Amino acid sequence: MRIAEHVDVTAPPSVVWEQVSDPSRVLDFFAGVTRWEHVGGPRKGIGARYRMLMRVGSAEVGGLIETVEFARERDLAWTSITGIDQRGRWRVREHGAVTRVELRWQYGVAGGGIFGWLSELVGAPIVRGNVKRTLEQLKRAVEHEQVRSEAARRRAARLN
Repeated sequence: MRIAEHVDVTAPPSVVWEQVSDPSRVLDFFAGVTRWEHVGGPRKGIGARYRMLMRVGSAEVGGLIETVEFARERDLAWTSITGIDQRGRWRVREHGAVTRVELRWQYGVAGGGIFGWLSELVGAPIVRGNVKRTLEQLKRAVEHEQVRSEAARRRAARLN
């Protein structure tokens, strides 16, 4: 199953990148994810490994994932090592006055035959909803941080 959604965020790519590339912030905005813990390699960047679980209906699915691409302020991609077969990618692109953020997610139940296919089909609306909510929550978090930073900058300028 492949899912790709995007959102436009009123912030520069560097600010968006800070949020999506920081493993300590994942649980703050990634809808449905119940576990994101570092288990090996560097804390972030290529080779970083995490145990990741997402609630899909009454089940928590996921496994061990590894970061396989980390192009600063552009792309962050991961693939599964164990557990459910998955690949994901954050794309961050300047798009006029906003930053377009895309989350792509591909997953499948390996060796499941017709039952695997049915599981993917039943889970697809839940996962798509999680991806959409993730982007909405990311937008809200980044834009809120932008407002706070701008207010702090103005306050500091008044004091000088």
